Amino acid sequence: MTGGNGFIGRYVCEELAARGHTPIVFDHQDRGSSPFEVMLGDIRDATAMTELAAHADAIIHLAAVLGTQETITNPRPAAETNLMGGLNFLEAVAQYDLPGVYICVGNHWMDNSYSISKTAVERFARMFNAHRGTRVNLVRVVNAYGPRQMAAPPFAAGKVRKITPAVICRALSGMPVELYGGGTQISDMVWVGDVARGLVAALETAAVKPPLGHVVEVGPTESTSIRAVAEMIIDMCEERGYERAPIVDLPMRPGETPETAVTADPETLRPVGIDPASLITLQEGMAKTVDWFIENRGTHWNTPR
Repeated sequence: MTGGNGFIGRYVCEELAARGHTPIVFDHQDRGSSPFEVMLGDIRDATAMTELAAHADAIIHLAAVLGTQETITNPRPAAETNLMGGLNFLEAVAQYDLPGVYICVGNHWMDNSYSISKTAVERFARMFNAHRGTRVNLVRVVNAYGPRQMAAPPFAAGKVRKITPAVICRALSGMPVELYGGGTQISDMVWVGDVARGLVAALETAAVKPPLGHVVEVGPTESTSIRAVAEMIIDMCEERGYERAPIVDLPMRPGETPETAVTADPETLRPVGIDPASLITLQEGMAKTVDWFIENRGTHWNTPR
């Protein structure tokens, strides 16, 4: 699996192992923290990706250069890594006739380097399935959240600002919670363990059936605004004895389309054997996430001095 050392990737590795599979993490450096086998290589290297395919029974392709506003001023890394890495993945599974899964972005219509490059490969995957005989299922994931998600500065060394750690760290640190566009936009949130379940189920389906004719969308049965999510987190922090954090509205960040909703249709999960009713609720999942960030202050993240 590419991207196996990332936030979602770690959960996918654990889900694979729990289902009796043996994960192989494909990474360009050995970070020394993975409990699973690591194979060194860069997704931009076609030979390395082919070598991965030669030693694997299937591939889940997660690795990418992330970032909405972060990739606008310099789109080349996202374009080179996401486009060529995606094509190398497709060529590798085509050569060895392996089942595969490609993770798609929720905001696929937005004009930022990440969404553009990821969605181009989504279209290539459909082309490969139609004309090259590949067995690649497409899984669209909305905003994944949960324990172990990396916060961005000033709280931790993450390179991309993500909604959940940004709000939780600010609320626990007594700092104003900043919301782009006032948080009025709808952006579905999904528990990272459910994301892993969807990805692995889609891979197991690809191993025994032709590729699905639709994108599997992993997301909740009910949509929520970013502001409602932030208020939920602030409420949870206050219930745990922290002073209530105020909300500060910021302009919409570059690369996002205002007045649009990033949502998922969880009914698309049924063909891979997942009942949408089995997904963890936002209330339950966010409570677990807030508690994890409280327990891991000083190790995973810290309040700026």
